[in-house]
Amino acid sequence: MQSWQLPEHIADILPSAARQMESAKEHLLALFRVHGYELVQPPLMEYSNSLLTHIDPGLSLKTILVVDQLSGRQLGLRADITPQVARIDAHLLSANNGINRLCYAGSVLHARPDGFLNTREPLQVGAELYGYAGIEADIELINLMLQSLKIGNVGELLLSLGHIGVFRALAEAAELSEKQSTELLALMQDKDAEAVHALVSNWQLEEMWITAFSLLPTLYGGVAVLQEARLKLPDLSAINHALDELEIVCRAFPSQTVHVDLSELRVDNYHTGLLYAAYGMDAHDAVARGGRYDGLGEYFGRARPATGFSFDLRKFIGRLPENDRAAPVSIWYQDLPTAKDAVEALRAKGQCVVIEYEHQQNQAGRRLQQQSGQWVVVEDN
Repeated sequence: MQSWQLPEHIADILPSAARQMESAKEHLLALFRVHGYELVQPPLMEYSNSLLTHIDPGLSLKTILVVDQLSGRQLGLRADITPQVARIDAHLLSANNGINRLCYAGSVLHARPDGFLNTREPLQVGAELYGYAGIEADIELINLMLQSLKIGNVGELLLSLGHIGVFRALAEAAELSEKQSTELLALMQDKDAEAVHALVSNWQLEEMWITAFSLLPTLYGGVAVLQEARLKLPDLSAINHALDELEIVCRAFPSQTVHVDLSELRVDNYHTGLLYAAYGMDAHDAVARGGRYDGLGEYFGRARPATGFSFDLRKFIGRLPENDRAAPVSIWYQDLPTAKDAVEALRAKGQCVVIEYEHQQNQAGRRLQQQSGQWVVVEDN
């Protein structure tokens, strides 16, 4: 192996793309700020139990673990920033019993990529709202998510909605064990109604639960799916509440293409309610995901209703707007002593000034020259 080779699914970001990403990050944080979201910057590394690897097998598999040479305890390199923000809300901002709106933009590291084409070092950008359980908070976050994704130039977006509460209500009513729920939840992702039917039939459940679980993978499509679900699923209060929330969200975005999928349950173990994702028309996977995770803060001493979304900004490399900074200005090294004040004045205004040490073709296209005793910027022909 050559010394310059990087691990699989790890890549450098070169100057042009790096400028685009930094500019996009600044734009997104400014967008979050005008919506009332305060920036937090959790550490890249924490004790592994603080990263909640013990409650989510999927998160545990993605987390890179090391031994702290100072304490001997196990450390984890964060694979998801949401548990860290939940810790901040529950512990460090506990004096505020009202709403906390928090946002972040930082790298996470994965022991293995989420997909064949994905990086193991996403730049996770997201916003989260703590302290309000109403569906209005979810609508606020969905709206902010859709606005955020405009920077990615992905064209028309499809908003996909689901609700983990439907599945969990059925699992509780059918008295499934935790192991059974986990196995069935994983199978739901393939939308294979026959496989689901075979599995739940093997468990010898009552026929109404077998029918309901087998029906879930078929309940996807337009808003009309919600009415179909009301007619065909058992009349449970938790299910009715989940369908009511989905209807409210659909009505909140009348001009948005919306897809409802009651078996779209690709969640972390901490999600508890409404699920939402955005898809680009030419993308094979969601470009952003979010949902409700009430009670996540309980692991840090304060249970709070919470909802939020995040996405990997690195996925948009090549789609981000060009940084419209002015072309740089060059100056000969030997002119620098007398032009120092002019150079500093230009840089104070945000203008890039580069020093040239050898007489060669000027890549900048503009040069700082002295004319009539004044240093001025001229086009270098």
